[in-house]
Amino acid sequence: MRARLTEHSGTLALVVSVAVAVSMLLLLSWGISTGNLVAAMVSGAFLAIDIVLSGSVVMVPDNLRSQATERTLRLASSTLAHMRDGLTPENCTAVCQLLLPETQACAISMTDTESVLAFVGDAVSRTHVGSPNTAPTEEVLRSGRMETFSSRDLTERAAREDAKGPARGRSYTVDGYPAGIIVPLVVSEKPVGTLKLYYHTARQIDRTQLRIARGLADLLSTQLTAYELDQQAELTAKAEVKALQAQINPHFLFNTLNTIASLTRTDPARARDLLRQFAVFYRRTLESSESLIPLSQELEQTRRYLGIEKARFGEARIVESEHVGPGLGDVMVPGFLIQPIVENSVRHAMRDDGPLHIDIHVALDGDDVLIAVADDGLGMEQEVADSLAAEPRPAVGGQGLGGGQGAGIALWNVSERLKRFFGAGSGLEILSKVGEGTCVTLRLAGAAPKEGFDEGVLLA
Repeated sequence: MRARLTEHSGTLALVVSVAVAVSMLLLLSWGISTGNLVAAMVSGAFLAIDIVLSGSVVMVPDNLRSQATERTLRLASSTLAHMRDGLTPENCTAVCQLLLPETQACAISMTDTESVLAFVGDAVSRTHVGSPNTAPTEEVLRSGRMETFSSRDLTERAAREDAKGPARGRSYTVDGYPAGIIVPLVVSEKPVGTLKLYYHTARQIDRTQLRIARGLADLLSTQLTAYELDQQAELTAKAEVKALQAQINPHFLFNTLNTIASLTRTDPARARDLLRQFAVFYRRTLESSESLIPLSQELEQTRRYLGIEKARFGEARIVESEHVGPGLGDVMVPGFLIQPIVENSVRHAMRDDGPLHIDIHVALDGDDVLIAVADDGLGMEQEVADSLAAEPRPAVGGQGLGGGQGAGIALWNVSERLKRFFGAGSGLEILSKVGEGTCVTLRLAGAAPKEGFDEGVLLA
């Protein structure tokens, strides 16, 4: 209100200034033409003062715009802190308290598609948190359009709907108020709630209030859309982890149990140790991986898996090595990052005889962390390797790291999760040659420790 009065005052002052300038110019011209130096000097002085003052007046709108912009940004930042958790009674109450001073409304409320979530304002309203949405609110939710209401409109509507006319003396209101604005909150082109501004008289609802209501609703809708996208991304990430968990090969389970059963006769101590490792491995695998874990834990889980496979194939058939740069074991990564790649090597790259060497290297590349898993197994055509990194493939013909049911999906899944957790520049690259082996390199963009660590040696 104060800003609008200041703006009107500035406009009026500017009009007056222009009138004074015209008068002084006429007086100055008359003084010069008649030789009246006193009149010329006085009119010239007043004209100079008027120019300075009018310049100050002209600057007012810029200052107002600057203040309005700053206020809008501050409001957006404040509401975002609450809307990032969606439409809840607590969040909506806090938002209503922030929005009410930005309008001339006497009260403000927010709803979802079913009921009132928050109300802030004077005590006139019959609205209570948790009460069902009124008919005008339901109409806005159905149409997806902003609507206004007033006692006069409500009375005329009642008269049309009732042949006898509205009851004499009856006051038609919405939520106890004679006038207001209802604006839908929209996410993905679907109304998910409303913002309602109440006024004591319909005269208070002018174009400025309509623009404010629309602007506030658009702001909240944008923030709710961001919240919805975050929720979808989180659900997608969880679904991808579940997909990796579901890819546990039942043959691996049966083969491990058979190996443990055979060891109970020939090496009971080894059987007990393997059974404990197997229990820990499966517990870690079946646990929900909703948060990041240290890279050292992921490597430990990978070693458990290889220990179980060595018991099955023999110690000499699988030879692994790790090279982890200083401090990089503490880098936080999503679970199921390295173990699925190593499992692909064992399942699809082993020859009929001879050892399979698997080397895991973790090093820095500037601000990025590189994790390379290399084997000297059967390998594959580079075209096949490129296709595995580009799109999910449930099965790939031939042999090598990507061959076999589910291997391509696992690799693509790891690549997509890298991009989601670490952003642009992250991903997976596969280099392979038939008969020589395969190297899968993971790039974790910006994951390097910020300080206190020396760069590791990169893979040649």
